[in-house]
Amino acid sequence: MSSQYIFALIAVAVGGACISTQAPINARLGSHAGDPVVAAAISFIVGAIVLSIIVVLRGAVPSVGQVAAAPWWAWVGGALGAVYVWAAVWSVGTLGVVTLVAALIFGQLAAALVLDAIGAFGLQVREVSWTRIAAIGLVAAGLVLSRI
Repeated sequence: MSSQYIFALIAVAVGGACISTQAPINARLGSHAGDPVVAAAISFIVGAIVLSIIVVLRGAVPSVGQVAAAPWWAWVGGALGAVYVWAAVWSVGTLGVVTLVAALIFGQLAAALVLDAIGAFGLQVREVSWTRIAAIGLVAAGLVLSRI
């Protein structure tokens, strides 16, 4: 494995740890704000501020024309993230972090299998194999086991 591949795996694992940590933190914010939607909005505002500072510091501010040239569906990512953050804030108190993350990963893998199979959004088409289906099945089993 290349060092770039290993670094990518580490970065994604750290991102996963952030997701697990984000849900209970945002849930606590929601309990103080009185509404999980408000907590999700605050989370996005803080995230947008942090990312905006990083973009400016890196000198990576694109022109309006560059961003406007993106296809319409490229603008949906923020809305999809908002659904995730709201769902996590709303459900972590009921499910607990392990079950929340297991359900999150199950949903991600099921959608990923379809996206890979059809080559969605310009991705390379990847076959639906029995090993990939088994991987999703094992995550589903883990989801069930997390609640027993």
